[in-house]
Amino acid sequence: MRIAVVGLGYWGPNLARNFDAIASSELAWCCDPSADAREQVAARFPRAHITGDLAEVLADESLDAVALATPVATHADLAVRVLEAGKHCFVEKPLAQSVADAERVLAAADEAERVLMVGHLLEYHPGVQMLKELTGSGELGDRIYYIYGNRLNLGKLRADENALWSLGAHDVSVVLYLADEEPSEVVARGESYVQERVEDVVFCFLRFPSGLSAHLHLSWLDPHKERRFTVVGSRRMATFDDMALEGKLSIFDKGFDQVSRGYGEYITRTGGIVSPQIPNVEPLRIECEHFVESVRDGRRPRSDGASGLRVVRVLEELQQSLDASRLQRHGSRS
Repeated sequence: MRIAVVGLGYWGPNLARNFDAIASSELAWCCDPSADAREQVAARFPRAHITGDLAEVLADESLDAVALATPVATHADLAVRVLEAGKHCFVEKPLAQSVADAERVLAAADEAERVLMVGHLLEYHPGVQMLKELTGSGELGDRIYYIYGNRLNLGKLRADENALWSLGAHDVSVVLYLADEEPSEVVARGESYVQERVEDVVFCFLRFPSGLSAHLHLSWLDPHKERRFTVVGSRRMATFDDMALEGKLSIFDKGFDQVSRGYGEYITRTGGIVSPQIPNVEPLRIECEHFVESVRDGRRPRSDGASGLRVVRVLEELQQSLDASRLQRHGSRS
């Protein structure tokens, strides 16, 4: 499969590296308007054609697919352009900045009958896949009570997107992947401490029809660097800690057991902690291989366009809640 990577800033070279290393794919093109970015990539991938013009890439009739790692605001328009050119499309998360734009991309993929995949990277992490197996198998109990995630860092300030869209796309995709349903209620609250009207800390609450709830703490203004999910079930609990060097996944045999001799009486249970071995494989390699295989076999990828649309829908609803909260605060001050 001949593939092009468009967007050679922070993440694009990582995509190029992986597609170049996969035996069943060929990195045919690298594209970016920046001459400096093109120069750096040209030295690393001498067999690929280098250009700053997307039209030149799409004119290559032998090209099968395009991977987009461009700024978020360009995702929808460029994805439509790629699909209308008859190429399969991989687009980094989030798929778009609005539900309307995401639906436009899905319509283009259906019309062109091409594979559309969104780069929800954590869904391909072996630790998250194992966490998904635990939640679905009943290992944590016959019911999952709640999920919470922390994505924190003293990170890069952004002016074009807030912490919800910059960080939340990762965590919302994981929560939806684990829950296997869309929320019936979402609430978001945030604050803009460093830059006006750009929330650098956001707290999200999601409630699902099954009774499952989820909480997300997103911030690039924090002394801790955390990328952690905790799932609390009726029998056991589990934590995925992406920052841990070892033992990224831990299963805790903790909970409440009902006392057999009495009605409505419970005692706490504190058992052992198990950390299953997780394959030491780069999640991005798994993700890129999945895209290549999906195109080759003509099957729908795990993080397909519909999955990307669901994530954008939840992010948009959370943003609406965030906006309403901001307006309410400003109104009360006036």
